Amino acid sequence: MDQFLNDSSAPILVVVNRFRVAEHEASDFATDSRVALATLAQSVGFIDGVIAQSTDEADLRMISTRWINVGSYRRALSRFEVKISAIPLLSTAIDESSAYEAVQFIADGVTNDVASGRAADADVIGLGHASAPVVPPIHS
Repeated sequence: MDQFLNDSSAPILVVVNRFRVAEHEASDFATDSRVALATLAQSVGFIDGVIAQSTDEADLRMISTRWINVGSYRRALSRFEVKISAIPLLSTAIDESSAYEAVQFIADGVTNDVASGRAADADVIGLGHASAPVVPPIHS
């Protein structure tokens, strides 16, 4: 794992999914989230993951995973096992942005800045649109 933190060119993706879990659903969520995380962990490109609960709001839970790049995460979501074991739970997450590109790491007293891989035209180019041959990344 440290190899990713110490390599300033590593395009790590951080995924944070938050959930509202009623008290009567807490036991099922605990089981389902552990199965989902274990299944995701078997995917190529998975770095690590954590399941957490809020210290401020009793019904707020979170699953966070780190991936070597966005492609690894997307491919993981396409795996049959993930579609069966993780997607049903992930589909109940709070509807908000969940994928974040890591732009700075601090480990063992060393700070590394990482250039964003997000294109400047990412918000206007999509399916059915052509992108320029070379679009400079946005500055983070």
